[in-house]
Amino acid sequence: MPLPPCPPEGVRRVACIGAGVIGGGWVAHFLARGYDVTAWDPAPDAEERLRRLVTAAWPALEQIGLAEGASPDRLTFAATLDAAVAEAQFVQESAPEKLELKRRLLAELDAATPAGVVIASSTSGYPMTDMQTEAADPGRLLVGHPFNPPYLIPLVEVVGGERTDAAAVDWASRFYTVAGKSVITMERELPGFIANRLQEALWREALHMVASGEATVREIDDSITEGPGLRWAFMGPCLTFALAGGEGGMGHMLDHFGPSLKSPWTRLEAPELDEALRTAMVEGCETAADGRSIAQLVAERDQGVINVLRATGRLPGQRTDPDTDPDTTDPTENTSPLPRQRTTHAPQGGDS
Repeated sequence: MPLPPCPPEGVRRVACIGAGVIGGGWVAHFLARGYDVTAWDPAPDAEERLRRLVTAAWPALEQIGLAEGASPDRLTFAATLDAAVAEAQFVQESAPEKLELKRRLLAELDAATPAGVVIASSTSGYPMTDMQTEAADPGRLLVGHPFNPPYLIPLVEVVGGERTDAAAVDWASRFYTVAGKSVITMERELPGFIANRLQEALWREALHMVASGEATVREIDDSITEGPGLRWAFMGPCLTFALAGGEGGMGHMLDHFGPSLKSPWTRLEAPELDEALRTAMVEGCETAADGRSIAQLVAERDQGVINVLRATGRLPGQRTDPDTDPDTTDPTENTSPLPRQRTTHAPQGGDS
């Protein structure tokens, strides 16, 4: 892969391929950070849905702070995939989670996108090694996995495949940082990545409890929002458990509570998703929603995230990026929060 045609700080136009919930969330994020965005999606009503999503997200984005010149008017909806990426300096793919579709689409993007431009996939579980098999230049293909909604949740997990160039991963990690994201740069592929694997474990246990009649949907959600979720907003599970050891820290916690790891507290294998469990989950969520529409719940979620970000000092303007050169022409300069970029080592011994 040739060197990218511009540094991460110089990107002005982003292409977003796929305009569903995740792709549309990316569009809103990039617009709010001051980029020109070209989007494409083959669905006949995709442009209308996308513009509705951006309109709905914009009040929340105004609350957390817009980059200079940020505007929904900087969104262009292209008629074809080729047109969408013709002038792109970065491409974010957010197509449905179907492996063959991803392979074919990434190969088409590789053929249509200007040489050297990095192409990232929003996949929530597929390794890039499995998706880059049909591309002529797989070196520029990598994963940039966000969390919903991408315009509010800072995290993006970046990892390449076996044929991805290290320079592309470094470039993408820096670009996402400049664009206002909190970046974890993984050194090894891991199915489901990091955060998805953790939340999937919690999700499976929740399904088991509902399926067994041990807890209701509302009780499960309340147990997190009124309990450990309050700590997780600013401190992860490992440090949280270390504090349970008092002055002895994690060592004392493991010595004291380690035997409980043998207790039957979790069932990581997913339960059978039969019709009874599906019905229980759907009806339980309807009860928990208590008459609120999806749009109302989305607005409540967005406001809740903003409140947590504000309370923990992570809104734009509450932190600055020491690596940002004040003389650069970064469109997010002085407006984006400093994402905490991390490099992690995935567990050794395989991908499962």
